[in-house]
Amino acid sequence: MESGLTLHSLWMVVPFAVLLGLIALAPVFAPKWWHRNYTTISFGLGSLVLAYYLLVLRSTGPILGVAHEYFSFICLIGSLFVVSGGIHIAVQSESKPGINVLFLLVGAILANVIGTTGASMMLIRPWIRLNRDRAAGFHIVFFIFIISNVGGCLTPIGDPPLFLGYLKGVPFWWITKMVLPIWVVGLGFLLTIFYILDRRHARRVSKTISTHPTEPVEKWRVEGVPNLLFLGIILGAVFINHPPFVREGLMITAALGSWFTTKKQIHDSNEFSFGPIKEVAILFAGIFSTMLPALDLLQTYAKSVTGISSGGVFWSSGFLSSVLDNAPTYLSFLTAIVSSFVDPDIVQQVQQLVQTQGSTLASITGPQAEEIRRTFAALQNHHHSLLASGKVEVEHIRIAYLIGNPTLSIYLLAISVGSVFFGANTYIGNGPNFMVKAIADQAKICTPSFLGFIFRYSLPIMLPMLGLVWFLFFRH
Repeated sequence: MESGLTLHSLWMVVPFAVLLGLIALAPVFAPKWWHRNYTTISFGLGSLVLAYYLLVLRSTGPILGVAHEYFSFICLIGSLFVVSGGIHIAVQSESKPGINVLFLLVGAILANVIGTTGASMMLIRPWIRLNRDRAAGFHIVFFIFIISNVGGCLTPIGDPPLFLGYLKGVPFWWITKMVLPIWVVGLGFLLTIFYILDRRHARRVSKTISTHPTEPVEKWRVEGVPNLLFLGIILGAVFINHPPFVREGLMITAALGSWFTTKKQIHDSNEFSFGPIKEVAILFAGIFSTMLPALDLLQTYAKSVTGISSGGVFWSSGFLSSVLDNAPTYLSFLTAIVSSFVDPDIVQQVQQLVQTQGSTLASITGPQAEEIRRTFAALQNHHHSLLASGKVEVEHIRIAYLIGNPTLSIYLLAISVGSVFFGANTYIGNGPNFMVKAIADQAKICTPSFLGFIFRYSLPIMLPMLGLVWFLFFRH
């Protein structure tokens, strides 16, 4: 995206910083004022940046791009919100730390099948009901850490950055194979810390709970099962890229179908309202708009990663994913890695090998022979069907060049893990985070503020986990 941003226009990052600052501070220090004015502030700051691009830079491409990304984002998260609101999962009234850990583990696995957004929207209400007698802010925070982010790192379906990588040629099961040890370490760390905190919390509140009459213990059951069909339509639509807007049309259709066919008693049982999605839609309209200059700077910064270690890529891509949309952050770093490390001459020679089905591989000699063989072997291992049909594209060869070279594949692994794991660090790091908070707020659970989330949980819990992952996998 060529926007024409120059040094004097770097000031246009200020609206983004102001909006983030207000999201972080205003609900704490001026909650009534913020509730009355957040719509005006979000649209006003967003309009300021859009007007600059349109009237000063005379660049419509970035505006159209961000408009389409925002529309797709809202269609996905909004349709999942509506459909999940039509699924009522009755849970046992009394939760225990062990049951909670099992719930989070199952949710983390499920996030790789229906995505972190889908798992978050479907499970947050049952999670709140499971802990309704003793729900605390850390219950919501660890739900965000595990189900909304870290859990969905095993497959391209799990999180948007990984899906973008899949579309760019990263093999589906390569992610699972390479990330699995990191997933186990990160998830094991978080579940252990959660168990310790939840056990202490359960002991502390057990006497208080025992003084109140207990509600009858419910059996686990699911109501609104037909909505699983609408959920499947939404998840299937994610894979549709052409023609334009068919994907979003299917999502909207599924949401409307769910809304009009779901019994009112199910919506009532879920205490369903459009308040949370309205708040998220308004705030993210401002975030997507004001984020444009910051993404432009990111593209400039990430043009070359030559000389940066895999650990440096892990921390830098991760940090930016904490405050920017992690999908374009991942894509910017992926583009930088490909342009910095992939040899175009080798790509061209592998293209010729693909045309001959590798029949001339044995005759290749010279200093590039080993790299050519490694790249072609990666294609055989991960894209065998494409290779056999002759449908291998240049992007597949470029990614095969990376994953066929152990010293380069670590960079691809670093941005994959960084963009997903670091998305848990703030409420805006990943799409479901803010939605989960909004639903929890509606349920009258005292969730931490924007800064409270960072200083009370992300820094003391996520940062040590990320440091451990770096030390074990990316410090060389």
